Amino acid sequence: MNHPEHAGPPLSPVQSPVAAKQPLRTPAGLVGDTPALWIGEPFTASGRGFWAKLEGHNPGGIKDRAALHMVRAARDRGRLVPGARIIESTSGTLGLGLALAGATYGHPVTVVTDPGMEPLMTGLLTAYGAQVDLVTTPHPEGGWQEARRQRVEELLAAHPDAWCPNQYSNPDNVAAYAPLAHELLAQLGRIDTLVVSVGTGGHSAGIGSVLRRRLPHLRIVGVDTTGSTIFGQPAASRLMRGLGSSIYPRNVAYDLFDEVHWVAAPEAVWAARHLARHHYATGGWSVGAVALVARWLARALPPRNRIVTVFPDGPQRYVGTVFDDAYCRRHDLIGHLPADEPDEISDSRERVITRWTRCTRVVDPLDRPELHGLVGVAR
Repeated sequence: MNHPEHAGPPLSPVQSPVAAKQPLRTPAGLVGDTPALWIGEPFTASGRGFWAKLEGHNPGGIKDRAALHMVRAARDRGRLVPGARIIESTSGTLGLGLALAGATYGHPVTVVTDPGMEPLMTGLLTAYGAQVDLVTTPHPEGGWQEARRQRVEELLAAHPDAWCPNQYSNPDNVAAYAPLAHELLAQLGRIDTLVVSVGTGGHSAGIGSVLRRRLPHLRIVGVDTTGSTIFGQPAASRLMRGLGSSIYPRNVAYDLFDEVHWVAAPEAVWAARHLARHHYATGGWSVGAVALVARWLARALPPRNRIVTVFPDGPQRYVGTVFDDAYCRRHDLIGHLPADEPDEISDSRERVITRWTRCTRVVDPLDRPELHGLVGVAR
């Protein structure tokens, strides 16, 4: 059944045995083994719902897993020498993971970001010992992401011993999420539909590939943002951070996806706020986007279909954006109730989309001849 089954009334605290975690000697031990929570009414229709893996219970979010794994693998291969600097481009969450990895393994960290990073994130990164390097002008074609990538190249040239994880094409970014997939299998057993946001492509490919091998009939639904190029739409200005891209990350496993949805910023805000008000478990742009799609699937698919989504982080970094009325009014994000159904297109090039839209034909944009000239920019 697609809802939790209760075997009886809960035990009182006195009766409940406590399975306490072992004391930890390293902060890396704080990562993983995150809970899965049932999301039902009133966010979903009566009797329908989905399971959400709450990656915000990691110290910095889902990318703690990727940061620790990429750093550990680079050290094991001798590509990251002891004490060398780590330099990477990020919109925020990976930066927290790299700061954690730097503290764990003894590496200074430089995070290259842009003016869209929230002051809270800048403050946290600085508090955790990371150096924040801010680019001030977007690249004319690749936007802020390409501007950050070029700045990373400049810093690497200035620090010959430094190492860059290159999260967009590093296969270790994908491999890092195999444990998360195994946690889902242990927690839920059968999974029929997986809903995942797509940015660098790491967690969607890492979780999806492991689950698909164990569950051949699994349906995988990717969630992007309007204005993102990942699935073939033209680049446009984007408020939403943490999902979407203005380049073409090579870690995106296009062949895994059965369909893709694009979600607009007001729609993600509505979902994130609704979750916060009624379920206490919420997050920012990515959480709002995947929750909106999972909510629709819970209504559209048969009741027995077990839907699982991943909430990449929690709400804390979004108190000045998604959950701030003044910010949302300034960007016209409040008062837009999402449609009951997504719009439909048959091909990502059919038209420029500006609202929640679904497409069941998923292809790698770089397989299309008209985009071959952009390969260098994308990588």
